[in-house]
Amino acid sequence: MRVLLINGSPRERGNTFTALSEVAKTLNAEGIETVIVNIGKKAVQGCIACGMCGRTGRCTFNDDLYYQVLRAIKDGIDGLVVGSPVYYGGPNGSLCALLDRVFYSLGPELQYKPGASVVVCRRGGASAAFDRLNKYFTILNMPVVSSQYWNMVYGQTPGQAAQDEEGMQTMRTLGRNMAWMIKQLHGRPEQEAPLRTNFIR
Repeated sequence: MRVLLINGSPRERGNTFTALSEVAKTLNAEGIETVIVNIGKKAVQGCIACGMCGRTGRCTFNDDLYYQVLRAIKDGIDGLVVGSPVYYGGPNGSLCALLDRVFYSLGPELQYKPGASVVVCRRGGASAAFDRLNKYFTILNMPVVSSQYWNMVYGQTPGQAAQDEEGMQTMRTLGRNMAWMIKQLHGRPEQEAPLRTNFIR
């Protein structure tokens, strides 16, 4: 069993990484392998809705970050955790640009895999960013993993997140809940063929 964690912060060893690492340590203790992909500081191309991924099974843009995530998912994952710092009450824009492409092009591989979001903020905006990230999971039949509180941690400068005792406990509870859910889920429910309607006909 394996879980992919995406660190949506440009700071590879910052507070978002600290929060995700706490989740990963707990998953490891539960016998689940983890891999953390860092988004880094390079510009990330957003989705242009060209539909090429529907024909080829991959995004039309050839960047290393997307292919790193694609390879991890194609190699087989049992769960996904997405972490982001809070910018203006929302997730990092570069992370959302990546997730738009990943979820659009790799939807079939992600369906029914448990998903969770983790957000880190200095003071406010965490719940809005948390809600925004959870929308990725709920459009793809992915069970959303909860914790003892919303999956948020507080900290501004690197290392401060580790001082948020409740936040770190929330991350550990999230890891245990995800491990439990992965071990309980087997197979997929029967689904109707999707219906697509537009508001303008």
